[in-house]
Amino acid sequence: MTARALMLGGLGAALVVALSLAGALKRLELQVLDRLFEWRGPRLPAAPIVIVAIDEDSFDELDLAWPFPRALHGRLLDAVAAGAPLLIGLDILFPEPSPRGPGDDEALGAAVARARHVVLAAAYTRVVEHVGGLAVMRDDLNLPVPAIRRGAAAVAPVNLLHDADAHVRRVPYRLRAGTDRVPGFDAELHRLAAERGLAVAPWPDGENEILINFRGGPGTFPWIPYHRVLSGEVPPETFRGAIVLIGPTSPVLHDLFATPFASAGTMPGVEIHAHALDTLVRGDAVRPVPPGVAVGLAAVVALGAALSVARLRARRALAVVAGTAALLAGLTYGLFAARQVWLPVLAPGLALAAAYGLAVGDALVREQRERRRLSRFFSPAVLDDIVRQRGERALGSTRRVVTVLFADIRGFTGIAERLDPEQVARMLGEYLSEMTEAVFQHGGTVDKYVGDAIMALYNAPLPVPDHAARAVRTALEFQRRTRLLSERWAPRLGSEIRCGVGIHTGEAVVGTLGSRQRWEYTAVGDTVNLAARLEALTKDYGAEIIISEATWAAVQGEFGTRELGAVAVRGRSRPVRIFAVLDEPRGAGPTRDPGVPTPEPARG
Repeated sequence: MTARALMLGGLGAALVVALSLAGALKRLELQVLDRLFEWRGPRLPAAPIVIVAIDEDSFDELDLAWPFPRALHGRLLDAVAAGAPLLIGLDILFPEPSPRGPGDDEALGAAVARARHVVLAAAYTRVVEHVGGLAVMRDDLNLPVPAIRRGAAAVAPVNLLHDADAHVRRVPYRLRAGTDRVPGFDAELHRLAAERGLAVAPWPDGENEILINFRGGPGTFPWIPYHRVLSGEVPPETFRGAIVLIGPTSPVLHDLFATPFASAGTMPGVEIHAHALDTLVRGDAVRPVPPGVAVGLAAVVALGAALSVARLRARRALAVVAGTAALLAGLTYGLFAARQVWLPVLAPGLALAAAYGLAVGDALVREQRERRRLSRFFSPAVLDDIVRQRGERALGSTRRVVTVLFADIRGFTGIAERLDPEQVARMLGEYLSEMTEAVFQHGGTVDKYVGDAIMALYNAPLPVPDHAARAVRTALEFQRRTRLLSERWAPRLGSEIRCGVGIHTGEAVVGTLGSRQRWEYTAVGDTVNLAARLEALTKDYGAEIIISEATWAAVQGEFGTRELGAVAVRGRSRPVRIFAVLDEPRGAGPTRDPGVPTPEPARG
């Protein structure tokens, strides 16, 4: 059972790992990461970052269409630079000359040079060239025009990395375009901030991209409207020592993206750069665990789930699985909130569920198969107990005290000679069905049918303290049901149906016994042999039910009995006292009926 459970657990883990390696879980894992951000909640930024927002109010107040005059951007840079900021990042592209003439570009270029510590934006674009009838894709880096970029501290691409679900969660260190690798916008701002004396954490070794540790949704960093800076409403001191990022926030400029705190796509690109830069300054980027760890964890929990089903009932195993799932969830959240570690928990969680489902399904199929196999031996109540005790434990071979009952039809050979085989089969089927119901009614186990004979056990497979009394009650029920059956069949048989029953209590080896080809639940030993011989003696003594002295000692006072004497039995050194059971209980002890002759002791 354990080996089978391990196989099913391994199968569940393998299915989930295959899905994970195929990328089928990627989107769902990213959604779980977003939920972790939401559950953790917003955090206060650490870096001195201020955003100058080209927002809706600025369009209204300036009454200008986009793009604004570049000389106007130059005036803005002068106003910001007057406050002695640490750095200025201009998240606006100027890849082509201004439609307003060269003077417009020169005005902005002069302001960039005066501010000195300005990082300008570039962008990688993919173009398709047709060469000889073939379409060739090529990445181009669109730089600001020379007149603007000459005095800049750095020029870097502002391209953002999109995940499979179109959300932005990562920032690159270097961007590749063909054979070139160029530092990204945030990497350059991070480098220059360190050179300018800001205490920053180093870029993680060996990583070309990081997972941004978003501090919150849009508006986490202070936004100052573009038009207010131009008009002088904002004092220059506002920007002292700050990293000032200038960029569009208005929806009409289509520079909005989806992030963990803005799943509807409402976070401006300039603020994503602010979150990325704050993450780099603090050095607390989200760190995903190595893929092998998640795969190994998936295998461990899957095997654990399957083993729990193998060793426990399904409901208890479900509690274990639910507890494991809760532990996984708590571990995942704790690592993320406290250590910025992202454990992709979906694969282990699905492996846990898959292994549990496979193991439970297999257990149910095996249980139903076992129920069908055992239903001919045990009553439904006993069968439920056996299944609850996991079958193998309840049915294992053991030496115990049992009460064995044997019963058969008197004169069955003569009856069979007078009927057609079909009628014999029909009558016998009806008889054995009635007797089996009687056995089950009193908590017995049907050991076997041998022709018209039936063997039943009591106190097996589950212990019952009054097993001898149950067997005797079954024998009395046999007689009652046989009389009713006889009333229905006597006209066709030409005679009555009578039943003889022998009962003995003693030790026997009980359990699932047999050959490699076939196993049956049965009992073996002298106790079984003696019960069979007592049943045969019912014909000699003219009694319907004969019990041994051991059975009588266990039930005396509960049933009316009469002593029939002692019989010698092969294999026993002393004769066995036997008793007939009357149809009705008697309050007194056993009595000898002088009207019934005692035959010579039988020698089995």
